[in-house]
Amino acid sequence: MSYEVIGITVLWVFLYGYLIVASVDFGAGFFSYYTKRTNKNHIIHDIIQRYLSPVWEVTNVFLVFFFIGIVGFFPQTAFYYGSALLIPGSVAIILIAIRGSYYAFATYGAKESRFFTFLYGATGLLIPASLTTVLTISEGGYISYEDGHVQLLYGELFGSLYSWGVVILAIVSVLFISASFLTYYASRAQDKGALELLRKYALIWSFPSIIMGVIVFFLLGGRNPEHFSNMVDLWWMFAISFLAFAAATYLIWKRRNYGTAFMMVMLQYFAAFFGYGVSHFPYLLYPYLTIYDGFTNETMAIALISAFIGGLLMLIPSLYFLMKLFLFDADYVQGKK
Repeated sequence: MSYEVIGITVLWVFLYGYLIVASVDFGAGFFSYYTKRTNKNHIIHDIIQRYLSPVWEVTNVFLVFFFIGIVGFFPQTAFYYGSALLIPGSVAIILIAIRGSYYAFATYGAKESRFFTFLYGATGLLIPASLTTVLTISEGGYISYEDGHVQLLYGELFGSLYSWGVVILAIVSVLFISASFLTYYASRAQDKGALELLRKYALIWSFPSIIMGVIVFFLLGGRNPEHFSNMVDLWWMFAISFLAFAAATYLIWKRRNYGTAFMMVMLQYFAAFFGYGVSHFPYLLYPYLTIYDGFTNETMAIALISAFIGGLLMLIPSLYFLMKLFLFDADYVQGKK
């Protein structure tokens, strides 16, 4: 296996980790705001706060690793994506900063503000919507490259059905992943009221997530036939994704094995996410950039691969102990400490 393949595989693993961890976080923020507006916040407020308190500070670790790695392994991505995503990227950074500000104020005892609560809920949907711009642009046709200058075609981006389909898919996926995990978390806490409400949310957002996945799949056929053809060749990965979705939804509907249900949700998105990534190979940006274009030198590649694998080996046990000591500690989950 070449260094290029190892590098992009490691980065994709980090991005998948961010997809799951951040989705739970973003969705929790939206549900917190939504239930407050519908006078149901008292039902799930404690569950969400007990989850977020020890987790919010580590959520963006995966994202930081990914962006450092993508520029380290593939320096030319900074030229293409850095120029094109100057405005969308700046918006995403501002939204992440606003979200972090809410966490800081809420954690350290400032009086709760309706305006900040609204921003907290809104950023839970706007951040994934803005970040998915990268995946949309990677399909090609949204960037012009002339005389050494890269320009994002905003008219093409905002007028594209595929672009909006990806945004909607990102939002409904965030809500489904988050509701599925929080349902499991509520069951661990033995909080029947929160469990029923979050279970309802998980079922509500389950079908929009799978329907939008199918819609975006076919929209890609019109946007990038080559990538679409590659995805069709990997149909079995998407079949695994669908079967995992069906298993998760069935278990949640039957009120059984919520932990297994969330594992199936993780498998669902793992299969779909890696199916998408493998079928995108070797392009980082159609048709300008592949993983073999401008790859870093061998010495740097070995150093980066070693550092990232080491970081992953440290991060996974850290998350395990975080969950062991806080998230899944019986007394902590039930609010006894």
